[in-house]
Amino acid sequence: MATEQGRWARLRDRLWQPPRPHGQQPLERRVRPVELFYDLVVVVLVGQAAHHLAGHITGRGLIEYAAIFTLIWIAWLNGSLYHELHGRDDARGRTLLLVQILALVPLGACIPAAGGARGRAFAVAAAVLFAILALLWRGASRHDRPEFRRTSRLFVAGTCVIAVAMAASMLLSAEGRVIAWLTLDVVYLAGFAAVLGLASPALFAAFTITDALIERFGLFIIIVLGETVTGVVDGLVNSRLQAITLAVGLIAVVVGFGAWWTYFDFAGQRTPRSTRASTVGWMLSHLPLTAAVAAMGAAMVTLVEHASQRHAPTAASWLLCAGTAVVLVASMAIAATLEVWQTNRALYQPLAITCGVVAALCLALAAVRPKPLVLVIVLVVLLAVPWSLAVARQRPQAYPTTEEADA
Repeated sequence: MATEQGRWARLRDRLWQPPRPHGQQPLERRVRPVELFYDLVVVVLVGQAAHHLAGHITGRGLIEYAAIFTLIWIAWLNGSLYHELHGRDDARGRTLLLVQILALVPLGACIPAAGGARGRAFAVAAAVLFAILALLWRGASRHDRPEFRRTSRLFVAGTCVIAVAMAASMLLSAEGRVIAWLTLDVVYLAGFAAVLGLASPALFAAFTITDALIERFGLFIIIVLGETVTGVVDGLVNSRLQAITLAVGLIAVVVGFGAWWTYFDFAGQRTPRSTRASTVGWMLSHLPLTAAVAAMGAAMVTLVEHASQRHAPTAASWLLCAGTAVVLVASMAIAATLEVWQTNRALYQPLAITCGVVAALCLALAAVRPKPLVLVIVLVVLLAVPWSLAVARQRPQAYPTTEEADA
């Protein structure tokens, strides 16, 4: 009997291990399927936010989108970092990810009406999600060594604050709630940067941007890029399938492809420098990039539906062109945090200037509002400019080979 009990105890210990202590995450591992499943669920929420924006491309709609999308992204970052630093691929780790997924589902159901009828429900669902995240971080901090405890407690406290503040926001009016959420987003992100910036040397040394985390951010961008195809398909579904409509839709997909090309050729799948500023900048610069990609998909719905008009709809034109500009600028902001930025300045310095100029031209294009077909063609040409510059300068190190990328 004692032997049988010992076997069950050893099995239990293997399946339900405590959180991994700081600094003990494996530096070489692949992103696991359960993490991809979690990311896919988060992107369902991103899709809900983008679909709502597609039907409400107004000032209020953009504010709601910014507030809601940023909350979703903060929750994704929070959960992803917990799993990266403390998670294990055992029954406990998988169960904790499942608990987060179950909390995300009602949150996603509230997103389309979060600025109105379901605002209170959204606030409560978000409060529950962040309370779960706070409990996870609290559980991990109990196993911290003394040099990690102060920073860990600050992070737990910040996550608790966002949970309490989201619950309290249900007492506000619909307009007040959205503004409160947006303010909370800004305060939390600033606090996150401050906590990491003030972290002890030991804790910061333990906070390593691993290959798995780099891969995770890149895969999240890829999944969100699917929203550009979804936007085109939705536009085609709601329109007569004419040659002009199909042409605008297909070239709009190429615009989304160009956003992928820009990010992964110059910023994605590369290691940031191991400094506090570069680490914070690398992570937070992915927020506007991801939001812009999803917003581009929202704009494509309207653009395809009005493909035969003499001028592109004003709101959709500005949203698509501004989103493209943000992709260019954010990609360069991420690139500026990379090791390759310093080792290959001959490419990246002129490339950054070029992307800035092209981003300005994208905004000018929005102001001109040509026909939808002309608009998407010009955007494709503009996105090709930075890549053409890199090719012309013949810097092959800007493009890692398949073997280098796999390594």
